[in-house]
Amino acid sequence: MEFIMKENSFVTDLEYGQLEVSGNADFGFRPYQLLVSSVAVCSGGVLRKILDKKRIAYKDIRIKADVKRNEEGANEVMNIHLHFILYNVDASDEKIDKIMDITRKNCPIYQTVKNSIHITETFERKEDE
Repeated sequence: MEFIMKENSFVTDLEYGQLEVSGNADFGFRPYQLLVSSVAVCSGGVLRKILDKKRIAYKDIRIKADVKRNEEGANEVMNIHLHFILYNVDASDEKIDKIMDITRKNCPIYQTVKNSIHITETFERKEDE
């Protein structure tokens, strides 16, 4: 990847399109937002693959991410809590717990940051709204 400086951001062209990153949300995605998105979406993608591989039916997966940053330091990301909402999932809580464990072990982004960012996860099962 190559990042090109603009007046208020850096830009890179990727396979899907252009990504603009800035410390100011008025000019692009903020770096911490991309970091948290990477952890959440990587985990969600691995979770989906595992459910599909195990032929466990589900309708939808949503992920809520809460972030705590160290305002007394460099405002670094200290904690990320991911809350997975699984719609119409056909598995027990115990089975989902095991799958979440496998998800953590197989998500490359989680594995990359696990020793520097405290990551917690919860899940809930919901039926169609």
